[in-house]
Amino acid sequence: MITQLDEQECLELLRTTTVGRIGFVQEGRVLIIPVNFLLDDRSIVIRTAPDGPLSTLASSRVLVAFEIDHHDNLAASGWSVLLNGEVDTITEEHLASLPGASSRLPWAEGDRSLLLRLTPTTISGRRVRRMR
Repeated sequence: MITQLDEQECLELLRTTTVGRIGFVQEGRVLIIPVNFLLDDRSIVIRTAPDGPLSTLASSRVLVAFEIDHHDNLAASGWSVLLNGEVDTITEEHLASLPGASSRLPWAEGDRSLLLRLTPTTISGRRVRRMR
């Protein structure tokens, strides 16, 4: 059985994890990159390399997708949350004002000084469970 999740359920699930995937098209190819993130109200905030593949998202104004999911093999169930929107940059001051920001460091090494925020235009989710 598949059920749609409302926005509030999606936001609650986003609060349960710190890793997601951001997807976008660059030079005619779809890229999907795992990232650590922080939830800021309805927006996703990430730290990334200023010269990495995500660095052009804010200036290009390309639409992006952000996804998290979970599955339980034993229970034959799972869920997925998907956000779509555009990315802009934020300042260190804005990040510092967010609850939990000091404890959410990127797992990847190196310079992660570029701060990006995905502001969603849509938030959707689904829960799936095999009927027994």
